[in-house]
Amino acid sequence: MSDTASESQQSITPEIVAEHGLAPDEYDRILSALGREPNIVELGIFSVMWSEHCSYKSSRRHLKKLPTEGPQVICGPGENAGVVDIGDGQAAIFKMESHNHPSFIEPYQGAATGVGGILRDVFTMGARPVANMNALRFGRPDHPKTRHLVSGVVAGIGGYGNCVGVPTVGGEVNFHSAYDTNILVNAMTVGIADTDKIFYSAASGVGNPIVYVGSKTGRDGIHGATMASAEFDEDSEDKRPTVQVGDPFTEKLLIEACLELMASDAIVAIQDMGAAGLTSSSVEMATNGEVGIILDMDKVPCREEGMTPYEMMLSESQERMLMVLEPGREDMARAIFEKWELDFAVIGEVTDTRHMILTFEGETVCDIPLGPLAADAPNYDRPHVPTPKAAPLTDIPESTDIGADLLTLMASPDLASRRWIWEQYDHMVMADTIQRPGGDAAVVRVHGTSKGLAISTDCTPRYCKADPVEGGKQAIAECYRNLSAVGAKPLATTDCMNFGNPEKPEIMGQFVGCIEGMTEACAALDMPIVSGNVSLYNETTDSDGKATPVLPTPAIGGIGLLHDIEKMATVAFKAEGECLAVIGASYPDIGQSLWLREIHGREDGPPPRVDLKDEKLHGDIVRRLIDEGAVTAVHDISDGGLLVAVTEMALAGNIGIELDAMDAAFAFNECQARYLVTYRTDAPLDRNAVPFEKIGTVGGDAVRVNGADIPLADLRAANESFFENLMGR
Repeated sequence: MSDTASESQQSITPEIVAEHGLAPDEYDRILSALGREPNIVELGIFSVMWSEHCSYKSSRRHLKKLPTEGPQVICGPGENAGVVDIGDGQAAIFKMESHNHPSFIEPYQGAATGVGGILRDVFTMGARPVANMNALRFGRPDHPKTRHLVSGVVAGIGGYGNCVGVPTVGGEVNFHSAYDTNILVNAMTVGIADTDKIFYSAASGVGNPIVYVGSKTGRDGIHGATMASAEFDEDSEDKRPTVQVGDPFTEKLLIEACLELMASDAIVAIQDMGAAGLTSSSVEMATNGEVGIILDMDKVPCREEGMTPYEMMLSESQERMLMVLEPGREDMARAIFEKWELDFAVIGEVTDTRHMILTFEGETVCDIPLGPLAADAPNYDRPHVPTPKAAPLTDIPESTDIGADLLTLMASPDLASRRWIWEQYDHMVMADTIQRPGGDAAVVRVHGTSKGLAISTDCTPRYCKADPVEGGKQAIAECYRNLSAVGAKPLATTDCMNFGNPEKPEIMGQFVGCIEGMTEACAALDMPIVSGNVSLYNETTDSDGKATPVLPTPAIGGIGLLHDIEKMATVAFKAEGECLAVIGASYPDIGQSLWLREIHGREDGPPPRVDLKDEKLHGDIVRRLIDEGAVTAVHDISDGGLLVAVTEMALAGNIGIELDAMDAAFAFNECQARYLVTYRTDAPLDRNAVPFEKIGTVGGDAVRVNGADIPLADLRAANESFFENLMGR
């Protein structure tokens, strides 16, 4: 009996249904949708399309609350990536996605293929990728796996991005015990396209050819989407076969071939084969176009012998795309892909049936109505409970030595220099990176123009755990500040929603709360969400049945526009004698601060309040000051508070600072809506127009506070020590 025959005759048992990640009531829905029992191919297709990773069945009713529109938005959520207008007939196309479970199981390939996948989401829409970013969360530095995971993930990101020739220009890294056994690897790509050459996924034209391009299909990554939608346990590392293997050199060829074909009028629709591979790409194209699709599985290019339709449809082999072409353009398109040494095969055509039909060896091996697979997929209203408000801090500790506290903080995992990481990334390839890693936001030149795109990734998970609503607001607000701090007008955001098991009301409450805060902040700051990703079940169960969820982590990736890159601001002090001022009011809000955690071993109290009116006002003021040339350096105040931000400016410029006297509550609180700026004494700020307080004078080779000098050399050594010690170099 052939493998195909055994597939079509395999009995579907409750055990097989459970192995595919489907609940009994979901299987009943499949029986109702088909009017019969599915075969194993059809069951596999339902399983991946109804996974959390593909269907958003626990989250999409809440995601609809997010602001997604604005005059700058060309295309919001629903396509491969979001699209915003940047003027002059150009658009920025960008998205962030997760590759969490694969990166824990196989850190190098998991992270590498995460980069490859997000690159394809962007160039699928006609954009040339110009920058990569990432947001990474690891466990405790002393956890036995942390060094291995950090090393593999960073190498995977660098290896793929460097080889494909797209600069990795920045990102963020956190460490916390909640990520010990479930790290987060979120990757973001930004590309540039002409507004009249943007490509979408909706298939159309009955009879139009469906074309497969790129690499051959193998058995790697089968059930990857299902695995990404399940909790971890102690045996999760045995799932290595579900992790894809990437080839960045093939991806580079695929980018060039696709962009060459896109310069013609041959493409009707195009879709990346990402999670769930050929299944999701074909279903999404047909669903978005309200058409049907028929595929001949005999024509799918395979790199392994004896592959079955089940394996072909569920494989997540990398560097593959699906297209609908205009009739008669097949030979022209084939010539382009063969020139770039890539596979090209016509594997099907568009129909008017609203069904997905697959044939193999002369038999129909799948016939599924498209409605139940996508638009009518499960959509759950999970029970959720609000996170209880944290009690106010009534016993704020004192500091006996602010200078010693500063040295400790500068050496701490969340504030230490990331130079060890970003030196492994080629952040200058393409020669358009004009603000390198280490500042508030990365900036890349829009090639051939005086415009720049500012890019930032932000989230403070400890705030989100203490108060999801305020934490959701703060993630958007900090992204807004980082973009404003380089002089860019914030345009829009993408999100990557990383949470635990949504079937637990307290976890679902965290998700709903973060969405509420994000919604409020996006509306107030005019930063709509135009694309994104949800990653749930980031939770690990140990042998005793105890589950550990990650901190609620709604990672935000934002972009902003600089009309003149010559006016861009940076964090570094520029000259001795200049004045340092803080814009925005400070409150003694020490709850959830890094000072409280790193110095006093406490993770309690409410997070800092987020006043969105102040965020908008102060952001507008800072951008105006930068545009007018009234300030010489700018830095937002966030993790670690004011004194840490001052020190970062001093280290970046290698110039010291003499500060006014301050107590620990002023030095280390993490109040929001604040910026540090320097200005020349011959060009003072206008107190009637800017809510600022002068707090110091630039100069010397130390940070001088409360009569104590902390040499820059000592601060730099402390700041560089963490990764040197962690990675043994």
